[in-house]
Amino acid sequence: MANTKAYAAQSETSDIAPFEFERREPRPDDVSIEIDYCGVCHSDIHIAQNDWGVSVYPVVPGHEIVGRVTAVGPRVSHYKVGDVVGVGVMVDSCRSCSACDAGLEQYCLEGMTGTYNGKDRHDGSITFGGYSDQIVVAEHFVVKIPEKLDVKAAAPLLCAGITTYSPLRHYGVKAGDKVGVIGMGGLGHMGVKFASALGAEVTIFTRSESKVAEAKKQGADHVVVSTDKAQMKAAAETFDFMLDTVPVPHDINPYLRTLKYDGTHILVGLLQPMESYLDSGALVLKRRVLAGSLIGGMPETQEMLEFCAKHDISCDVEMLDIQNINNAYERMKAGDVKYRFVIDMASLKSA
Repeated sequence: MANTKAYAAQSETSDIAPFEFERREPRPDDVSIEIDYCGVCHSDIHIAQNDWGVSVYPVVPGHEIVGRVTAVGPRVSHYKVGDVVGVGVMVDSCRSCSACDAGLEQYCLEGMTGTYNGKDRHDGSITFGGYSDQIVVAEHFVVKIPEKLDVKAAAPLLCAGITTYSPLRHYGVKAGDKVGVIGMGGLGHMGVKFASALGAEVTIFTRSESKVAEAKKQGADHVVVSTDKAQMKAAAETFDFMLDTVPVPHDINPYLRTLKYDGTHILVGLLQPMESYLDSGALVLKRRVLAGSLIGGMPETQEMLEFCAKHDISCDVEMLDIQNINNAYERMKAGDVKYRFVIDMASLKSA
């Protein structure tokens, strides 16, 4: 076992603070990774503060991990020492159900094992994530970071990137489609980049007039201020797809009405109950679809990284020393980051 330096939450009211623990011994199919960078996801806050009521303390957050391979087990065949690799939201699944067989491990019928706050399927221990200097992960759940990508900006692709890429691919977004992206945060700005690269005409929906210029800077063809009734009326029955990245309860009915018949509204940010009734008539009368999507499987995650390398796509990031993580959490809750914090783990190793 290896002594590991980390930052952790000890309770739902505590700050994220220095913590040490023993990483498990590597298994034959494991890859040992020295962590260089770790993105900060809003889910980190939810679990650290027990917003979803499932946290097991201590919690070491972090599931947007990029680092270098330091050792491999005897059954590892795809990675070698020195490779630059990534680890995303999950580190295991049953690997034998229909979902896993289809490369959709995120929908494992027995439940995927989260990179942190999950239960190890072999020894029952609680998993600790990427706010640490090293991690041990089964080869199946490790991805190769293409050389062309900036490794710092690649870290959030392992959550924010795949979360927006997967539904666009699954629902068949193609050149000429009209795609609306609701929300202009970490997920939203990636949705714009992916939809544009797929050839779609992209419109950002934002509640704030002040974000119009920024939305166009990110590559949006158009911007609709959703609080402007005239703009929303003009957008009625216009879009083939809506990618809804808003992570808090909100009224989706106005957005459903902007879809054409057979249009699809895809939820990727909201895991809580909706705040209002669902106007089923808006679905039934136009054969519209309300859908959801969760990250992506391992094959698709690797595909997404290769797509990013081909199309020069990366996440807009602000670098962070881990000692400032609590301030970063407060800024994230206030929407004060464009668009993803990434921790430079050199700050942990030198502490």
